[in-house]
Amino acid sequence: MEIAKIGEFGLIERLTKDITIKNPSTQRGAGDDCAVLSYPNTEVLVTTDMLMEGVHFDLTYIDLQHLGYKSAMVNISDVFAMNATPRQITVSIALSKRFSVEDMEQFYNGLRMACDKWNVDIVGGDTTSSLTGLAISITCIGEALREDIAYRNGAHDTDLVCVSGDLGAAYMGLQLLEREKTVYYQQIDDINKKVKEAKADGTYEQKRQMFAQQWNIVKDFQPDFSGKEYLLQRQLKPEARGDIVERLRNAHIRPTAMIDISDGLSSEMLHICKQSNAGCRIYEKNIPIDYQTAVMAEELNMNVTTCALNGGEDYELLFTIPIGDYEKIQEVEDVKVIGHITKPELGTMLVTRDDQEIELTAQGWNPLKTK
Repeated sequence: MEIAKIGEFGLIERLTKDITIKNPSTQRGAGDDCAVLSYPNTEVLVTTDMLMEGVHFDLTYIDLQHLGYKSAMVNISDVFAMNATPRQITVSIALSKRFSVEDMEQFYNGLRMACDKWNVDIVGGDTTSSLTGLAISITCIGEALREDIAYRNGAHDTDLVCVSGDLGAAYMGLQLLEREKTVYYQQIDDINKKVKEAKADGTYEQKRQMFAQQWNIVKDFQPDFSGKEYLLQRQLKPEARGDIVERLRNAHIRPTAMIDISDGLSSEMLHICKQSNAGCRIYEKNIPIDYQTAVMAEELNMNVTTCALNGGEDYELLFTIPIGDYEKIQEVEDVKVIGHITKPELGTMLVTRDDQEIELTAQGWNPLKTK
C-alpha cells in the first residue's frame, strides 16, 4: 500500500494503535500534540541519535525490521551507559516514495521488539517525506537517582578499566557484508558489460536467453555465511547491555565513569580519560575477542587487535570502578578487567603482548570525516 493513500496521520495511527503503556512515568503517549511524562523524584536523562541511509546503514544488506531494532537499541544503549533505566522513546522518520506502508510496519515491528525487551514506551515522533533516502531520528528518555548516574568524568587514578562482552565482532560483520556486496555488484557489472558488448557487435539477440539466465542467478544470489553468524548478528542486531547494568547493581558496584562502545574502544577510552583528566594503561592481552572475530580478521589479513580497538558498533559497556571492587567484579559474568586509570602525565597507552607501550589514538568511526 502506498503511504500517500492513508497519509501521515493514517500511517502514525496504523503504526501506534497497538502500543501499550508499560511505565507509570508515561502519563500520556502517542496521540496528542505532546507526550506527558512524570518524574517527580528522579533525574531525567535524554539522548538523541540520527541515522542516515548511506551513512549509518545500507538497505542492501539490512532489512527494515532489523533496522528498526538496531535504531532503538543504539539509543537505549546510551541511557544504560549512564547507569540509568530507559523508559520512553520518540521516533521521527523521513522517507521517500519507494517505501510502502508494509515497509514501515516492518520497521516498527523491529522498534517494538527492542522496546519490549527493555520495557520502553514509544510515546510519539514525526513522519515526513524525503528526497534523498531514509532518515531516522530517535530520542530516548530515561531515569536514575542522582547518586547513581555514571558520567564520563568520574574516573580516578588506580581505578580499574572494565569492558563487557567482546570487541571487534560488529566491525568484522560489516566487513563481511561489504565484501559480499562488492561481489554482488561486480556480478551485475560483468553482465552489463557483456550486454553492452553484445549490442555493439550485433550478437545480443542470440545471447538474450543466456543473459536472462545470468540475471536470474544474480537475483537469487545468497552469500554463504555459515560459521560467521555471530559476526552478522553483532552488526545487524546489536544488544544494549542493560543486563550488565543490573549485574553491577546486584553486586553493589557503582561505576565511577561509563560509556558505551559505539565508535571503538580507543575513542571511548580517550573520551573518559580526557573528561576525567586522567591517563590509562590498556593491556592488549586482556581485550576480549570472540573466536569468529579472530578467524575473520585473519581471513581478511587484518590485525584483530586493531579491529577491536577501532571497529565500533559493539555497544558494549566500557567503565571504571574503584580498585577495591576488584574481587566483586571478578564475580560479575561477561565482564573483564582490561586495564587501569593512571595520572594524566603518564599518558593513554596500550600495553602490547610483548610489554611495549603504544599511545592510544582515536581511529574509530567518524561520520563527519571527509572521504
